[in-house]
Amino acid sequence: MAEITSESAAKEPASEASAALEAPPLKTTPLHDAHVALGARMVSFAGYDMPVQYPSGILGEHLHTRSSAGIFDVSHMGQAFLMGPDHATVAKALEALVPADILNLAPGRQRYTQLLNEEGGILDDLMVTRSADEAEDGVLMLVVNAACKEQDFPHIAARLPENMRLMRAEHRALIALQGPKAAEVLDRHCGGAAVMPFMSARQMSFDGLACHVSRSGYTGEDGYEISIKSAHAVAVWSALLRDAAVKPIGLGARDSLRLEAGLCLYGHDIDTTTSPVEAALTWSVQKRRREEGGFPGAERVKRELADGASRKRVGLLPDGKAPAREGTEIQAKDGRKIGTVTSGGFGPSLGGPLAMGYVETPFAAVGTELTLLVRGKALPAKVAPMPFVPNRYFRSPAGAS
Repeated sequence: MAEITSESAAKEPASEASAALEAPPLKTTPLHDAHVALGARMVSFAGYDMPVQYPSGILGEHLHTRSSAGIFDVSHMGQAFLMGPDHATVAKALEALVPADILNLAPGRQRYTQLLNEEGGILDDLMVTRSADEAEDGVLMLVVNAACKEQDFPHIAARLPENMRLMRAEHRALIALQGPKAAEVLDRHCGGAAVMPFMSARQMSFDGLACHVSRSGYTGEDGYEISIKSAHAVAVWSALLRDAAVKPIGLGARDSLRLEAGLCLYGHDIDTTTSPVEAALTWSVQKRRREEGGFPGAERVKRELADGASRKRVGLLPDGKAPAREGTEIQAKDGRKIGTVTSGGFGPSLGGPLAMGYVETPFAAVGTELTLLVRGKALPAKVAPMPFVPNRYFRSPAGAS
């Protein structure tokens, strides 16, 4: 899923004065005033005025999330409900747009997938959740990226059968709570949250306020995403922040956290030119869909699964301390260009620079020695396994629901 790079957040591109005058005013989330009151540095992102960091700084926020619990405002993301007469009907309609197995998604479970174009390129990545409520058998909840939602939702709606509809949930806010102490913190407000399995979702009560909670996130840590009516967002945010274990986290640290976790940033690591196979996302295309196809770009995906793709997304560890930023040229040892860095920076938990990028497949094996052309200087690097730091998603005991 997409968020923001700390570097791009800090540097908005220059524009002509006339263009600035014509630019629409930035949107705000229901928590905007709370961010300002906390001393956040606000930046423009995906048309919203969002906090990139708080006074403690990106490094402190990142390390706090890894050691305790961080709270993120992700209300700019697009939430919607896909509704039809029953699950099979809704699942088959969505499967005509994405490569994941939605038909066999169990009630109360969540799945990551991608909207694909006819060439197998990625229009966006998204989360799909099947309601756990038997009375909502034909309901799927979708969460898409903020920068893509104005294209995603019309794209989906225009391709639905007449007995289905897409309802945008613009009346809802979205708050993420991430880190090793997230479970104990949230369980104090939502009884039962601590025993939820990873990638599960439930309707719950947060101190008496109805909300939808999923055990998921985009930091590599255990954690949750809480969807709640916008009118109740400040109450939830404030209640969580009163806990000594919780600190607010901006988009800058969110980016460094997801990079250490080896997770894609839409518009950077994945876009309309990349396929799920090239992006090393084949794990998100389940066996039935690989065999049956029936989604946009299926021929390309199946061909690349069988024969291999010409390039592959890999992790990169540069030698030394100089970070390799997005756009850095990747070269073979003989100086030939073989790829490009798509995300890069400093990993606070790793204690050094790290990057992701695409390389020609013969150079994608872990341990392959490469060269990164950083500010005109050739720096050695190696292909590294991802995630760069171990993921700590919650794995429930066998038999737990």
